[in-house]
Amino acid sequence: MDSKSEKIQKESQQILDLLKSHEEGRPIEDILSEFQPEIGLRTLQRRIKELVQSKKIIPIGGSKAIKYKLVETSAVKLVAQETELLPLSKEGKEIQHAVLLPQQQRQPVGYNRTFLESYQPNITSYLTDEEKNKLAELGVTARMNEPAGTYAKEILQRLLIDLSWNSSRLEGNTYSLLDTQRLISEGVTADNKSATESQMILNHKDAIEFIVQNTEEIGFNRYTILNLHALLSNNLLPNPGASGRLRSFGVGITKSVYTPLGVPQLIEEMFERMLEKAAQIENPFEQAFFIMVQLPYLQPFDDVNKRVSRLAANIPLNRRNLAPLSFTDVPNELYVQGLLGVYELNRLELLKDVFMWAYDRSAKQYAAQRQSLGDPDPFRLKYREGIRHLVTEMVTSAMPKNIAIGLIKVRALKLPQEDQAKFVEAVETELMNLHEGNFARYMIRPAEFKAWQEVWNEKN
Repeated sequence: MDSKSEKIQKESQQILDLLKSHEEGRPIEDILSEFQPEIGLRTLQRRIKELVQSKKIIPIGGSKAIKYKLVETSAVKLVAQETELLPLSKEGKEIQHAVLLPQQQRQPVGYNRTFLESYQPNITSYLTDEEKNKLAELGVTARMNEPAGTYAKEILQRLLIDLSWNSSRLEGNTYSLLDTQRLISEGVTADNKSATESQMILNHKDAIEFIVQNTEEIGFNRYTILNLHALLSNNLLPNPGASGRLRSFGVGITKSVYTPLGVPQLIEEMFERMLEKAAQIENPFEQAFFIMVQLPYLQPFDDVNKRVSRLAANIPLNRRNLAPLSFTDVPNELYVQGLLGVYELNRLELLKDVFMWAYDRSAKQYAAQRQSLGDPDPFRLKYREGIRHLVTEMVTSAMPKNIAIGLIKVRALKLPQEDQAKFVEAVETELMNLHEGNFARYMIRPAEFKAWQEVWNEKN
């Protein structure tokens, strides 16, 4: 190694060393002030640019307050937090470890037809009998013996908000829960949000209504899945004609070494085979998980495949009047890692860990019959007083919804970064669930609650 290359390597390593003990990141001025021996600003900027390009550090914050932090620090911390929230099986951890390796260390793979073709409905099973029984107990509602779709129609307004928000959140959408409620219920778009984010939420609303209002015609057939894609992708694809049509060209998967099928005839063939097998599955939970595995794996559409699979997973649950799967609290990183396990290894255990946990969380929001009280949410317990004081403040001051959304976000900024989004969700959920039978727990007087309700329900 020549002296110049050695000097560059030492300078780059020193930058990494200076960032190691600062998980929150450091601005370039701080790095410059501690650099020994001294280095020029332009040289430091070049080294930082090189480290960003090689994905060893990442920039965070706005252009006027930009900081740099180690990629490894951020990733390890995020994985640790999500694993603590969602306990993984031994097999799930093995898959997680494999898909978190650098891409150059993972074996490139293509679509494996045998993965689908070897599945025999009602003989092969992704879920064990024990897992199916557990899900069935969780999913019980008070409408099990009613006509198909009765329960979903009963809770439709809440389902529209929960499922639209959570599914969009898994795509990186930054709408808050209250923002989503305002858009769906009042048609009011959130400030500082893109048209794409608003369209995504509204598309989910339309797609959920399609499933719930047309229960008798809905199933694992071309009509349903193609139209579900058309609704979810409406006004979001570069080629509008691709909505509701199978893919006619090859695609890649971001951050994956998996390459889906690229031949249109084969995509068509495997799509039909997937639907045929899905339709034959008798257990609703096996159907739901099967489509969450096989549809994203095939990638039959130009884009929006994961969204289609998440809503399609609710089709069998709706038909049986089971509690829906709204993906409440599902960590995006773990969900993606579970899919990478399917894509690259044809292994299901990590995605199954996510699916089982997700249904437990979702069902507890909806199912009417419970034999025992659930465990308290540790996060809400931790921030109990902060949530309570903020809700009380907003109600007693008769704060309009648009002002409240901004205040919640401002207060959340005072918390550790990893708790901010969860705090916003917790406060917004409390406000959405506030009614005449529970407001007293916030020490709110009836007259104050009535005044707040009048302002809260106005379009603003």
